[in-house]
Amino acid sequence: MKFSANQIELQKSLNYCQGVIEKRSTLPILSNILLDVSNSRLTITATDLDLIFIHKIDNIEIQEEGKTTTTSSIMYDIIRKLSSGQKINFSMNNSKLQLECDKSKFNLNVIDPSEFPITDGDFNENKFIIKSKILLKLLNKCKFSVSNDETRHYLSGIFFHQTQIDDKFFLTAAATDSHRMSISKVQLEGKINFEPIILPKKTIFQLCSLLEDYDSDVVVSNLKSKIKFELDDSILISKLIDGKFPNYIQVIPKNNQKKLEIDLKLFLNSVDRVASVSLDKKDGVKFNLIKDKLNLSVINTNSGDGTETLNVNFDHELDISFNSRYLIDVASQIDGDKIEIFLNDMGSPALIKDPGDFDSIYVVMPMKG
Repeated sequence: MKFSANQIELQKSLNYCQGVIEKRSTLPILSNILLDVSNSRLTITATDLDLIFIHKIDNIEIQEEGKTTTTSSIMYDIIRKLSSGQKINFSMNNSKLQLECDKSKFNLNVIDPSEFPITDGDFNENKFIIKSKILLKLLNKCKFSVSNDETRHYLSGIFFHQTQIDDKFFLTAAATDSHRMSISKVQLEGKINFEPIILPKKTIFQLCSLLEDYDSDVVVSNLKSKIKFELDDSILISKLIDGKFPNYIQVIPKNNQKKLEIDLKLFLNSVDRVASVSLDKKDGVKFNLIKDKLNLSVINTNSGDGTETLNVNFDHELDISFNSRYLIDVASQIDGDKIEIFLNDMGSPALIKDPGDFDSIYVVMPMKG
């Protein structure tokens, strides 16, 4: 194997690989990436057995085709420290992978590529195409509500399914950790062949990272236990969470008639400020609501307290408390200039809507006290 590639392309690819590979794998081969030089391109593959990332680089010079594997983190650390845009020469030398660039030379240990686990199944059953920015929107609107509680594994991901309203079809995403919930949907051009899935948290964040730098179509295909996302030069294959997502529709408040409307930026900054006395932003921010006034307050026995008064649109009286981090997470995803919070009483969940995005809603449970 002998080839040359550009430092920028390699660093980009290896950076994505770092998000897939487990830092403390018990299997040495899983700390490695597979380098496959064939068919006029370099294909780099990384996996943790649950997630597979494949990246193709076409702009390379090939003297000799071949395959090998080497430690991902070491190669990434070398590549990112070389001068940007430099040509890097690769070759096999005495059973080691040799990298040469300008006056630098490295010889890296390898493991036989036959030991590298590749499981790219047949995904032709269910397939549809979605714009990258639309898919990214769904992920961003919901990912912060994904649960960290591994005992309820079915909540440790985003639930994707197809929904229908009249003659319109939607791809709908939902996530909840039982304290808050996010729901967002995008309209499809027509009905698609897509079974409901729960996408794991690690896959969500890796996919978001890929989509942030990509602005084109994504081909999505899924089997019962796996899903594949195909971009122009990258493929992400993931196992799915095996479990039944709860009936989230039942949780959406139906009788919240007390509407609080407030300028988004003012609300976000004010909650963030008063929550500064709570180091982890987990203390409750208390809403003391009277007609057209919102008094925010946070009290922390170890650090102090903070208060702030805001002018709002509200025609009732109510005292209610929320986790400040939950409010900040939701407000950060609002597209419009205002945020609408629909309330009932101090013990009932709040329904939060975005006037700039009618396809997304949020539910936040109140805190006691």
